[in-house]
Amino acid sequence: MASYQVQWKGKSVRDHGVRGGKAGEKCRAPVLIKYDPENSGFISTERFRDLLATHGSELDPHKLEVLLALANGNADGKICYQDFVNLMSNKRSNSFRRAILQGSRQLKGCSLRDEVGLGLPQRLVRHVAYETLPREVDRKWYFDSYTYCPPPLLILAITIAEVAVFMYYGFQLDRLVLQVSSPLFLKSPLPYHPQLRAQAWRYLSYSFMHTGIEHLSLNMAMQLLVGVPLEMVHGAPRIGLVYVCGVLAGSLAVSVTDMTAPVVGSSGGVYALVSAHLANVVMNWSGMKCQFKLFRMAMALVCMSVEFGRAVWLRFYPQAFPPCPNPSFVAHLGGVLVGLTLGVVVLQNYEQRLQEQSLFWIFFCVYTLFVLCAVFWNVFAYSLLDVRLPPPP
Repeated sequence: MASYQVQWKGKSVRDHGVRGGKAGEKCRAPVLIKYDPENSGFISTERFRDLLATHGSELDPHKLEVLLALANGNADGKICYQDFVNLMSNKRSNSFRRAILQGSRQLKGCSLRDEVGLGLPQRLVRHVAYETLPREVDRKWYFDSYTYCPPPLLILAITIAEVAVFMYYGFQLDRLVLQVSSPLFLKSPLPYHPQLRAQAWRYLSYSFMHTGIEHLSLNMAMQLLVGVPLEMVHGAPRIGLVYVCGVLAGSLAVSVTDMTAPVVGSSGGVYALVSAHLANVVMNWSGMKCQFKLFRMAMALVCMSVEFGRAVWLRFYPQAFPPCPNPSFVAHLGGVLVGLTLGVVVLQNYEQRLQEQSLFWIFFCVYTLFVLCAVFWNVFAYSLLDVRLPPPP
């Protein structure tokens, strides 16, 4: 039983001969001599409950609740031992997720919000869990497994870089408001300009430059308030994927629909994150337990509308240096479309791997097709349509 105790705590599981995971595979762990005499790789739910009753005091309360949900939600009357091993190793398989979804069981323990005596870091993690996750079982799972390692640095690093770039050009142009009206604004190597569209980095680097402190402030507020909690839950790779796809879709959308306009600002990436999060809240409205969710959602929509309206106004504002138009607002719409498609799928199942989601591959293929079509458009359409472009900055 000593070897079992180590397995129960999720340590060195592989060293004890666990080989389960698929129907028909043999599971040679010593504990299964008692709980799986047929050596089938499965444990009956009755024996599994006995196991929890005997050793449940050694587990975190939330993890014990998840294990009970696994037992009570399984309609087949048996549990794959490898699912149990994965769960104790902070991994959850598809069969576990299906068991929870099919069981339609409400957790009987107290909610995570009712717990007292938590330190500041724990309260922050609990707050983030209620902000982003719609199910109590997921919130408790996240609360128990989150370790601040790695810390959520991606969105913070992007924001710091944007502020640094803005301050640099603010001092260089001697202007912090409506920087776009400076004749030197577009001479930077960062903004997207239709005459310089062959410089591929500009389709991404434009996001680090803003038209003024009012533009930067709105984007920075939405980016931090939404992006950092999402990164804490979903991780930097997923959030970075949505953000970069939104930024790239924004510049490409401008190059296709507003062919003579330049682009600056991180609105494409910001709107991808915010629209994906808001769509996720709407689709899981009854399960989302964030405080004042209707008011906060309305405020988010107001901020997005104000920022978008400002971009539309600026686009048709008297041109700072004719014949070049002011920066386009279409990048916002490109970010929203990415958020409502690819972003929603990425955020929908916070733990399920993206490669396991067929809908993710559908939207990713559609996005890739859009990128390829936009690239061909940029190569051939400008000359075929004889578009009169403004002179390079």
